[in-house]
This record gives sequence, C-alpha cells and structure tokens, in this order.
Amino acid sequence: MGCIFYTNKAGGDYAELLRWRLFFFTNEGNEPVPIHAEKGEMECKFWIKVDEFEIEKSIGYHMNPNFRKEIRKIIYEHFDYIVEEWNQYFMK
Repeated sequence: MGCIFYTNKAGGDYAELLRWRLFFFTNEGNEPVPIHAEKGEMECKFWIKVDEFEIEKSIGYHMNPNFRKEIRKIIYEHFDYIVEEWNQYFMK
C-alpha cells in the first residue's frame, strides 16, 4: 500500500490511507514530528519520536479503540516515509 503526500491549495501536505487523511501543519513550534489524521468525524494527532521509533498520542476526538489501533498501525507502517516527507517539507 503506497503513501504519497500531496500539497493542497492551502500549502499543507496530506496523504490518504484506508480513508484516513494524514497531514502536517507548518506552525507547530518545537514539537516532535507532529502528524495529524482525520477520518469522518474522528481526528487525532500523534508526535513521532524519530530516535526512539515511537509515536505518542497528543490528542484524539471521537476515536474508539479499534480506530485508534488502526491509525497507530498505519503510522508505524509508514513511519520512515512520514518522517522523510516531514523533513523534506520543512527542509530538515
């Protein structure tokens, strides 16, 4: 399954996997790599801890345990690619 980030008209990058929309915001300060995800009414944000190959939930709305598990799995499966895209977008 591929994960390709696209630039939208507002300038943000996003990808869609299993109907999850994954995206970055440009104004998140000095946080670890932040990845946001939306699917229907559900929203969440995770911090990607690159050096530890770990993710930590920051926020989540309207998420049940099954969907929380699903998005964590997607992020882990595409961990390196998400970090690479984030670094490329922010020229790190």
